Amino acid sequence: MHTLFITLLVIVSIGLIVVVLLQSGKSAGLSGAISGGAEQLFGKQKARGIDLILHRLTIVLSVLFFLLTIAVSYFAL
Repeated sequence: MHTLFITLLVIVSIGLIVVVLLQSGKSAGLSGAISGGAEQLFGKQKARGIDLILHRLTIVLSVLFFLLTIAVSYFAL
């Protein structure tokens, strides 16, 4: 059981790294760093298409990562 969880944890970790690297940046340059919060607050910049899918996949993989990490640490005892 422990080996199964470790294998799944490695697969989910690699998937999470790939999904995070595939996402486009929310702002570019210094002007984006200054006005990035305002754009997000007022809804000027919306995630569409592939960005929305990658965002949701990131959330799912991160939840799986934490659950598998807890499971591995629990079964290691």
